[in-house]
Amino acid sequence: MDPRFGLDRSITLPGDFPLAGGAVLPELTIAYETYGRLNANATNAILICHALTLDQYVASPHPRTGKAGWWTRLVGAGKPVDPEDWFIICANVLGGCMGSTGPSSIDPRDGKSYAKRFPVITISDMVTAQARLLDHLGVQRLAAVIGGSMGGMQALSWAVQYPDRVGKVVAIATAARHSAQNIAFHEVGRQAIMADPMWAGGDYPPDKPPAAGLAVARMAAHITYLSEAGLTEKFGRRLQNRAAVSFGFDADFQVESYLRHQGLSFVERFDANSYLYITRAMDYFDLAQPHDGNLARAFAGVQSRFCLVSFTSDWLYPTAESRRIVRALNAAGAPVSFVELESPFGHDAFLLDAPEMNRVINGFLLS
Repeated sequence: MDPRFGLDRSITLPGDFPLAGGAVLPELTIAYETYGRLNANATNAILICHALTLDQYVASPHPRTGKAGWWTRLVGAGKPVDPEDWFIICANVLGGCMGSTGPSSIDPRDGKSYAKRFPVITISDMVTAQARLLDHLGVQRLAAVIGGSMGGMQALSWAVQYPDRVGKVVAIATAARHSAQNIAFHEVGRQAIMADPMWAGGDYPPDKPPAAGLAVARMAAHITYLSEAGLTEKFGRRLQNRAAVSFGFDADFQVESYLRHQGLSFVERFDANSYLYITRAMDYFDLAQPHDGNLARAFAGVQSRFCLVSFTSDWLYPTAESRRIVRALNAAGAPVSFVELESPFGHDAFLLDAPEMNRVINGFLLS
């Protein structure tokens, strides 16, 4: 296979992997995909960090759904992150369900899946696992780390945890901490999963997951990725395959049908326990907390250049969150550029057709 078009891999690293919460995993498996080639000086590596419900298939077809990679608008031939120029790495996060160690993995100590016995993880743990992967790949320093949403949290954490290993950071539609509102939405999703009788305390068989609960969790979360203007433009109050309301509880409206489809399709590619653990990791995220709540102090030792991007209609991670990061970086004396882009598509704007964002990222990587 031509390495420019994706090599799907995983590695298992033996030995203890300590976690921020105090627990220890007996081994670590990281599933990842690469594009392009590492140059002779190992100076062209870019790490792309994925968001909550995404995975390592950033620019190649998903093996379960057959859909194109989730960021082919940014990564690919002729795009800002071109495998002809860069060695691109994207790993499934710790706690995920596409090959990396997570709750559906087998615990080598007893041969049974971890399920609810899997220890609670953090964004910091995800980044540490990625650093182990880069060590294995022979990448000591990254030209850039790029991520949106939860991926942006990882990108910021990379600059703080491994300041001498990161040249540039692109953090898109993200925050330096999870807000009370976002924690609340995540709790609704978790409770939907755990209220499903099929969840069985987390010990459900792979072929009988808590599909109803997970679908509802996805529906609730998906609303936060959109905007009122976007929903109104796309669906309004238009009815779904009918001339009048049914006076019942079928999906009368197009928006209802859309959300139900999103929920059902999500169940086919994601694990319910992984959803619990990854949302919890996001809730715990607060870069300033270990520094007495002072975000500028968290950034005091960074050696990276930063590019922050937000979108006008993103109410999940609004522009105010990016401005807070920019102010802290300025206070820490770190070089940072920032742009707020006009978009009606809400939080998901970074995944959609965003030529202005591409121009910003391309210019930043080449500067």
